[in-house]
Amino acid sequence: MYYEKTLENGIRIIGQKMPHLHSVSLGVWAGTGSVKEHDGEAGISHFIEHMLFKGTERRSAKKIAEEMDSIGAQLNAFTSKECTCFYAKTLDEQIDIAADILSDMVLHSVFDPQEMEKEKGVVIEEINMSEDTPEDVAMELLAATYFGDAPHGKPILGTRDSVRSFTRDQILSYMDRHYRENNLLLAVAGNFDENRVEELAHKYFGSKGSGIPLEPYPVPQIPQGVRFAAVEKDIEQCHIAFALPAFGPMDPNFYPMMVLNNALGGSMSSRLFQVIREQNGLAYSVYSFNSAYKDTGSLGIYAGTGASLAKSVLALITEELDKVKNHGVTEEEFRRSRGQLRGSYILGNESPGARMNAIGKNKLLYGTVRTEEEVIRDIESVTLEKVNELARQVLVTDNMAVAVVGKTNGLKEELEKLTGRSL
Repeated sequence: MYYEKTLENGIRIIGQKMPHLHSVSLGVWAGTGSVKEHDGEAGISHFIEHMLFKGTERRSAKKIAEEMDSIGAQLNAFTSKECTCFYAKTLDEQIDIAADILSDMVLHSVFDPQEMEKEKGVVIEEINMSEDTPEDVAMELLAATYFGDAPHGKPILGTRDSVRSFTRDQILSYMDRHYRENNLLLAVAGNFDENRVEELAHKYFGSKGSGIPLEPYPVPQIPQGVRFAAVEKDIEQCHIAFALPAFGPMDPNFYPMMVLNNALGGSMSSRLFQVIREQNGLAYSVYSFNSAYKDTGSLGIYAGTGASLAKSVLALITEELDKVKNHGVTEEEFRRSRGQLRGSYILGNESPGARMNAIGKNKLLYGTVRTEEEVIRDIESVTLEKVNELARQVLVTDNMAVAVVGKTNGLKEELEKLTGRSL
């Protein structure tokens, strides 16, 4: 069972006890990410994530690091398209210090202009590093191609120009809009006392709320048909990525879709891995994946192969999609893929950090947290018939996005031939 509480100012608390541990993971979640950024704000959510480590009214950046190191704790953060999270893992007896530091960072950062200029350089180097990784470039290009003008296609890191343009006033305005009590959530998992967590929440996060309504969550309007985009790079490998329409986590089709993904390319025993790598030796890395957001999702496929083999890989992927769409997965593939999903879910939730992440994200974005027993029951209720019904619905090669990075000569024409669509 979960511990839930809402403070008078609107901040929500969600917790899951793991009393056999000597540690606790505490996260402060903000309901904002790249999907909430307006024109001129590309990458600002991620930049703020960086800046909250750079000093507060009470602590310098060095002091924050020293205090966490002195108790052997871990402090980190991440920004996604939909949310931002600052979290600490510490001994259960040190939760007070973790709560103090996290609240200080989130509520009392100073955004020193000199530190901002230095951190702009750090983030630009992060962008450079990503652009030097062709697989990352392919994934960003795929998101932009699949979502079109929808905010879900924006890069989380932003661009060099947008990062350079950020001002302190702009940062403070964004913080005022999104880092408000009714858009914050505390998630805790591990060995903790409920009463103590509530006391700490009141002490460090109990200031009066603004009561200002939140900006609505944007529902993406996804383009239809076959979309193709390419970035020409003189590199040895050609990186190919597909995206087809799928479902968000609250959709009843979500778990059948996860089983379908596992059978298609989610493991070493999957169709794509066996056909493309094991049987034909055309790629080292080939896999499929689910990208799930609040109101939408996509089924992704990635393959990295030699430039001379790219047409063959493109053809084999579309061929396997058609095979699974027309003939479904076998009973054996279904049983294996469902078992894989069940096992990976259980194993992936055994640490306090994983549990904190899961309950925090679900409560923040969807307003509810399902028990492990409920999730396992839903996984076990997935049927072969439902999986194959979804295959016929989703694996439609005349409604997908394809992104290619590398030597792309002839791949657009090959895709036109395979899909029968002019691009």
